Amino acid sequence: MSESSSAFSRVEFLISAGITGGLPPQDAPELAFAGRSNVGKSSAINALANRRRLAFVSKTPGRTQTINFFDLAGQGRLVDLPGYGYARVPQAVRAEWDQLVGGYLGTRSALAGIVVLMDARRPFTEHDEHLLEWLRPAGRRLLVLLSKCDKLSRNERDAALRGARARLGSRDPGAQALLFSSHSGEGVEAARTLLEGWLRAEREA
Repeated sequence: MSESSSAFSRVEFLISAGITGGLPPQDAPELAFAGRSNVGKSSAINALANRRRLAFVSKTPGRTQTINFFDLAGQGRLVDLPGYGYARVPQAVRAEWDQLVGGYLGTRSALAGIVVLMDARRPFTEHDEHLLEWLRPAGRRLLVLLSKCDKLSRNERDAALRGARARLGSRDPGAQALLFSSHSGEGVEAARTLLEGWLRAEREA
């Protein structure tokens, strides 16, 4: 696919929503990005969009407290969900996030697929497993990106990918996993191509 026709060739901020009633109309397919706080989700979004600061990269886990929507060249939307699993966030705030994110993931008919970021060195944490179990009944397209894979040796990367694919396959045969590094660029093009296909399939359905 040429760069000019790519949904990721022109990514622009659309809106932030702090309540489910503030979500935009469901008139375009959406790709939701989820992940544990500080796992590299914002960096992954920036890498896919080939932008440096499209999604703000914070050194303070738990900073993002809203659902942020970005337009993908008129072909769909990228949805940045608040990070999960950060213990220092007050319980009341975490409860509000759970309600907001749960309401979005559970009811959004425009959702074309979900991308879950996991640290390749520590994948499938308790919080990751909880999210995957919660998502399974919904039957959404699922891609797990094993982020920060550049910090692993080749053998460690191969083992992490095999383990992730086996673990996902036992619960959701349609789920996919890729090694990913926003630093080295590994997996960026493969993920972008896969997500383009999801958007295209949704538009043509």
